[in-house]
Amino acid sequence: MPNPSPDHSMAEPFVEVDPKGRYGRYKEMLGTGAMKRVYRAFDKEEGLEVAWNQVKLRAFSSDEAMLRRLMAEVQLLQQLRSPNVIVAHGSWLDNKNGGTLNFITEVCSSGNLQDYRKKHPRVSVRALKNWMRQILKGLEYLHTNSPCIIHRDLNCSNIFINGNTGQVKIGDLGLAAVVGENHAAHSILGTPEFMAPELYEENYTEAIDIYSFGMCMLELVTMEMPYSECDSVAKIYKKVSSGVKPQALNKVKDPQVKGLIEKCLAHQSQRPSASQLLRDPFFRDPNDDEKNYTSSLTLEHLMISR
Repeated sequence: MPNPSPDHSMAEPFVEVDPKGRYGRYKEMLGTGAMKRVYRAFDKEEGLEVAWNQVKLRAFSSDEAMLRRLMAEVQLLQQLRSPNVIVAHGSWLDNKNGGTLNFITEVCSSGNLQDYRKKHPRVSVRALKNWMRQILKGLEYLHTNSPCIIHRDLNCSNIFINGNTGQVKIGDLGLAAVVGENHAAHSILGTPEFMAPELYEENYTEAIDIYSFGMCMLELVTMEMPYSECDSVAKIYKKVSSGVKPQALNKVKDPQVKGLIEKCLAHQSQRPSASQLLRDPFFRDPNDDEKNYTSSLTLEHLMISR
């Protein structure tokens, strides 16, 4: 008896298709930000689910130089190839309805690391090291790229994970800063709780990503958003600009873990690079952890002071 024909009547329709007809966007939204929305989409050519990113350009309508820069940066991101950075595929500009910059990226099966950590609260120190090591490798790749690429908005909600393999990837690179010959970037962009003090001064280097990495590590260890004691952005800014560390840091009782976080939150001139952090004793070969009893303890038992 022949197999019945597939029922296409139940197939979810595409809301939008790219100009070349390769990618189809579904209605389901995967994430949203101040200027960007991310939708579930499908790559018909490869048969893969992907993410369709849309940046509304109305905010930049009077700034043609910024528009050109955004397009140039997205095109550059399509050339990046790292196992720890979300891969960007095609991009195009839609001039209808005020203009939209569209670009396609790969999608991770288990979503962002912030939600994943909340879903799995009992995590070992070894797992934490594995996640953080991969994030550093992604930052090392971006920072040593020519030209240097600064993420500017690194936080646990835009770091993604494939839960079945443990692979971690840095995402949300569509608005990253590409540094020129002066090796300094300008303009404020980021999530207040993760923003380095110098970022507010609009004159910074890739060291701001190391500061944000430290805050990511703090959040993953404590399962608490940095500066959650503040009820406004203004209060966060006041503490950050005054050098006051988040109260969550006091909950980290393991000296090695706390020391590493503090290295990342130091003054920009004293912060180690991603390459230097990867050589830190904390990130020794993961095989060594198998010989260490504490690697089987959860972060709650080893590091958190409730």
